Amino acid sequence: MRLVKRRRRAWLSGPVLAAAVVVAGLAATAMIVAGLRADQHENAERVMDQRADMATAAVLTETERYSALLEATAAGLATDANLTWEDFDAATAPLASARLIGAASVALVVPATADQVPELQRRWRARGSDGLVLRPYATPADPGSEHYFTVFTRGLSGLPPADGLDLSAAPEPSEALVDARRMSRVTVSNTYVLLRDRDLPVSRQQHSFVFAAPIWPRSADPDFRGWLVLGMRGQEFFNGVLATVSQGQLDGELRAHNDDGTQPAVARYFVPGRPDLERRSLLDVADREWTLIVRADSRTLPGARSALPGAVLFGCVAITLILAGLVYVLATGRDRAMAEVEAATAGLRQAERESRRQAGLLGAVMASIGDGVGVVDENGAFLLHNPAARELLGIDEEPDALEAWPEHYGLFKPDGHTPYPVAELPLMRALDGESPDGVEMIVRNPGRPEGILISVDGRPLDPSAGQRGAVAVFHDITELRRYENDLAVFAGVVAHDLKAPLTVIKGHCEAALDEDSGAAAPSLARIDRAVERMSTMIDTLLAYTTARDASLSLVGVDLSRLVAGVVEDRVAHLPPAGRPDIFVGPMPRVRADPAMLRHVLDNLIGNALKYVRPGAAPRVDVTAAPAGPGWARIEVADRGIGIPDQEKPAVFERFHRAHASAGYAGTGLGLAICKRIVERHGGEIGVADNPGGGTRFHFTLPLEEDDMKLRTDKITDEQARERLERALAEREAMEDVRLPGLTALPAADPSALPAADPSALPAADPSAHESSSARLRSPVPHRHPAD
Repeated sequence: MRLVKRRRRAWLSGPVLAAAVVVAGLAATAMIVAGLRADQHENAERVMDQRADMATAAVLTETERYSALLEATAAGLATDANLTWEDFDAATAPLASARLIGAASVALVVPATADQVPELQRRWRARGSDGLVLRPYATPADPGSEHYFTVFTRGLSGLPPADGLDLSAAPEPSEALVDARRMSRVTVSNTYVLLRDRDLPVSRQQHSFVFAAPIWPRSADPDFRGWLVLGMRGQEFFNGVLATVSQGQLDGELRAHNDDGTQPAVARYFVPGRPDLERRSLLDVADREWTLIVRADSRTLPGARSALPGAVLFGCVAITLILAGLVYVLATGRDRAMAEVEAATAGLRQAERESRRQAGLLGAVMASIGDGVGVVDENGAFLLHNPAARELLGIDEEPDALEAWPEHYGLFKPDGHTPYPVAELPLMRALDGESPDGVEMIVRNPGRPEGILISVDGRPLDPSAGQRGAVAVFHDITELRRYENDLAVFAGVVAHDLKAPLTVIKGHCEAALDEDSGAAAPSLARIDRAVERMSTMIDTLLAYTTARDASLSLVGVDLSRLVAGVVEDRVAHLPPAGRPDIFVGPMPRVRADPAMLRHVLDNLIGNALKYVRPGAAPRVDVTAAPAGPGWARIEVADRGIGIPDQEKPAVFERFHRAHASAGYAGTGLGLAICKRIVERHGGEIGVADNPGGGTRFHFTLPLEEDDMKLRTDKITDEQARERLERALAEREAMEDVRLPGLTALPAADPSALPAADPSALPAADPSAHESSSARLRSPVPHRHPAD
């Protein structure tokens, strides 16, 4: 009877298992087919990315090639002081054979006022421009305003040359010419209809633009000779570039970023289809940004459509039916089924043993490391607390609720008395998906009566753990902060002790000079100047050390306001007639330490104003441009005496002075300090020749992120002086310096936690609360001598 029941159960279990296999097989088939469809879509996306990258590279390559050819030709023309048509024809002949897609013409453009037009016309006729007639666009209200005339023109599109055009008739090329002359580099204009194309039918007119390269001779005192201008038709250029890359699959649109904020379409390229994929790329074209938009119909891209999913569907259904039949047969044979189960469970047992071994190894590692590690689940309950974490926190018992963490463990803000808000704890932030780093807090409780300063990093728990949670790593940084405070106090004390006797000497010298004008006066004057140089050297050496050791206070900085302040400090004391020519272009907002960044700008602008030829008026250009995603490049260019090529590799070395023998004062540390400050911000600094004569310094800084919450920790001069005096008074007790806020508990009762003295509040950033550090935050005086 029992055997019959067993057979009945076997015959009943067979169909059930077979049906389960069919259901599972169909579900798996659906998932596989969906995966294949997703793969096809991913393939289409990948091909779209490749085609978009190819289109971007093609447009960039062509624009850079045009710019390079134009710049090289302009450099060649700059070597000929008496340029003739034959010279221009020979110099521009390579452009005619360079297959410049969309290029309409290349022309030599020279500036002239209305009074200079007759003389200019005679001169260029004599140089080979036969029949040249200069036609000023209009008589300006100011006779000294400039016109820009084409005197030599080579057609590149089959149309005859058009000499004598006044480009000032259109503001777009005029602005490009002015920028090219001022910046000594190739520029590109806003989009407009070329003057020579305005007589064509409207259907043939295109949005166009020009490249302009200034012609500056390489001499000690260069004389500007004009521009080499390349006129481009946008639609022809874009069609020629994109036709090869598109392969009949990509729509395209090229948009320019004009100065007025508009983004007109330079050109469009259409292919049949219904585009459902789109990519946008920012292109740096000369001194401007363009946007390239490419679109495609995913059905026309390789890998987007195939018969594979249908074939897989039918194949998987067939396999599922076969497997269901096999399972039915196996389910009716008890012995074979038991053998299969035994084989399957053997692998599971092996996996369980391996999991236990891995868990034991992980436990040993967690117990051995010196940093504290804590893991909580999504409700804030601790899943893991290694011994180091329990020792750092000082309490073994775990709190009952999240809200009790600050009170249970004695967690305070770095000021030592403000309880740490629960929502700002690193573990809570990690549970919300954030990844905080270096969060500092004070731990003070009966287990840690003196308190310690810890740094906490938090991360969301990896999804592979099988549940939502967060992990935090604790580091004891008490000794590190104590060392930084000692270093800050020591720097302030050293600066004070070195400068105090110098002040006394200077005072006595000045008093002696006021009382005695005899034979000792020259010697006293030399002593006074030596004291001043020594004081400046101390300030500079302190700034050099500060640039390396002082903590950075990174905040959002408006470069326009900062540069304006530096320029104002440099020129405010000068009469209007004697002020230098300083141009400041549009500036971005960056993330930096304001005091240190001010030092960099003050030093570079001060050098640009100082190192000029005797009798020459200084001229400085401060500009900014993109330097890759998230970065800005700031340039300070001058028309000064320049830096010899052999000196350039060493100008950022300590105590190196490129012009020491030329009679210019300085310590040789200014550029070394600038390099340290820029590198501490993660940027780079360099120097090159200015094409118009002089030197061009550049450095990079990270841009400010729009969603970043910025805080500025400000200290007034009065507070800085008070804290410096307190540091000097505690000079004798420097060996016993204790981090503020870490005070001993008088009792084991948590309610007996002492109220911290506001004057002894600890700071995550030592520079925010130490007297000598207040000086370190401003490495040099605002009017520090440039060197």
